[in-house]
Amino acid sequence: MDLQIDEFYKDAAAGMLALYQAFPRKIGLYVEDLIGREEPDEFGLPSKRHQSCLGALLWLAEEGYIRFDSTIAYDALDQAVLSEKGFLRLSRSIPNPQTDDQTPPSIRRVQATLAWQLRDAFAQHDSERVANLTRLLFESTLNPARDTV
Repeated sequence: MDLQIDEFYKDAAAGMLALYQAFPRKIGLYVEDLIGREEPDEFGLPSKRHQSCLGALLWLAEEGYIRFDSTIAYDALDQAVLSEKGFLRLSRSIPNPQTDDQTPPSIRRVQATLAWQLRDAFAQHDSERVANLTRLLFESTLNPARDTV
C-alpha cells in the first residue's frame, strides 16, 4: 500500500476544497490548516508529512489546478485561488447515489457536484471515497453537458 498516495489524495482534495469555499477570493492556503500541526524535525525543518502536503499543493499549481503568488516559507501558498480548470472540475456534476427523486432539484444539483461529494466523504471520514473522488478530479476529459456552472 502506498500511504503517501492516499495522503496526496487527501491533501490535494482538502486544498482544492478550501479554495473552492473561498472562490473567487485569493487566500493564504496554510498546510497546518489542512493537516494539523506537525512538529519540525530535530534540525527545525518541516516534517516529511508537512513537506508532502506542501508538495501536493505545489503540484496542483504546476498542473494548472490552482494559482498562487508566492510561498510563505514552508508554511503556505500566498494569494492562492482556483484556476478555471480547478473550478470547473470541482463544480462538475457526477452521479450521487445518496439523492433520490424526492430531493428538490436545486439540492440535487449542489449534491451532485464533485466538491459537495468530496466534503461529504471527508465528513464521513471515508478515505477510500476521498481517494476515488480525487482521482475523478484529475480526469482530463470533462463532459460540458454535466457541468453545473
